[in-house]
Amino acid sequence: MDRSYLKRLRAAVQWAIFALVVYGGWRLYAFVRHFEAGGPYVERAPLVEGFLPIGALMSLKVWLTEGVFDRVHPAGLVIFISAIALSLFFKKAFCSWMCPAGTVSELLYKTGARAFGRNLRFPGWLDYPLRSLKYVLMGFFLLVVIRMPAGGLQSFLGGAYWKVADIKMLWFFKEMSELTAWVMGILFLGSLLYRNFWCRYLCPYGALLGLLSFLSPAKVTRDERACIHCGKCTRACPSLLPVEEKKRVRSPECTGCLGCVASCPAKGALDLRTAGRAVHPLIHAGLLLLLFLGILWGARLGGHWHSSVSYAEYRDLISVARGLEHP
Repeated sequence: MDRSYLKRLRAAVQWAIFALVVYGGWRLYAFVRHFEAGGPYVERAPLVEGFLPIGALMSLKVWLTEGVFDRVHPAGLVIFISAIALSLFFKKAFCSWMCPAGTVSELLYKTGARAFGRNLRFPGWLDYPLRSLKYVLMGFFLLVVIRMPAGGLQSFLGGAYWKVADIKMLWFFKEMSELTAWVMGILFLGSLLYRNFWCRYLCPYGALLGLLSFLSPAKVTRDERACIHCGKCTRACPSLLPVEEKKRVRSPECTGCLGCVASCPAKGALDLRTAGRAVHPLIHAGLLLLLFLGILWGARLGGHWHSSVSYAEYRDLISVARGLEHP
């Protein structure tokens, strides 16, 4: 049963979103250059706010406890909410279908496998504690945000630093320190040698979405009677899960990429099931895209997408932004 079209479909979605993110990054660069060097004015793209997840977590708490939706970086909060929604319904689909970091990570480990013949694997006694690191980081950020009073969070979210947080992020990567360059180099090398090195061991965002995905009704399910035990599903899993040994894949490491389903040659042996019923992979893909894009478009129509920071504020803030320290 040929379902290889699923791999091509997911790749098309991944790289389309990656291209949009790169375009958004260029627009942010051009926007800042206008104020710094007098270049032509290019409107800033809100999409880049997706790279501010910790601020979005703060915004989420303020919205849930105070009913105040962030007006400085609303798109960041909207993207964060959409990632959570996807996890609640479609496993960690944000990680495997939308996240640009996940897309690059996947490209790197596949490149490494072609270059070196295979990807390396840590032994089980080391892999498990290393995978725990992302949950420790997630717990730290959650604890900090939960313990901060809503009033303090609102003060931060209305302050000068938050207004230029995306610009500070741009400078962080554009003008890397030696330490940052070393860290990025280690992550690059690790991602070449190991499958999804960043996602598997260090990403707190993915850790949170993985825990939330336990609530998802959609699970990859194996029918023992139809399974021919070829092992293709296990080999295809980017999260290194033993799919061929599971009746139902419940792990928080499962990203809902459907790579295992696409690789299964036996009809009816491996399907995505919701409430015991098989869901056609194309319907699943269409629904998750509809949910993700629907939330973003709905926020745009509702006025929760573009920043309220004015041109004059950006002009004044960018001139002093390099000297702003995190409160």
